[in-house]
Amino acid sequence: MATYDYHCNTCGKDFEHVQSMKEDALTECLCGQKGSVERRISASAGIIFKGSGFYVTDYKKESTPSTPTSSDSGNA
Repeated sequence: MATYDYHCNTCGKDFEHVQSMKEDALTECLCGQKGSVERRISASAGIIFKGSGFYVTDYKKESTPSTPTSSDSGNA
């Protein structure tokens, strides 16, 4: 099921309608007036990720503690 945006040329109303992608576009406005309806291209909502595992911090490698080197030990 997809949500399509429509514009009625008779009443000037913009509306959304949920229908199958296999269905033909609407030809009449939902207001019931006779007239033509245009299907509009709309910006989609995008992908919505739910749950854990979708944040940068979830995959970020932990910083390794620095290990002292022989020059840092103070033995001269």
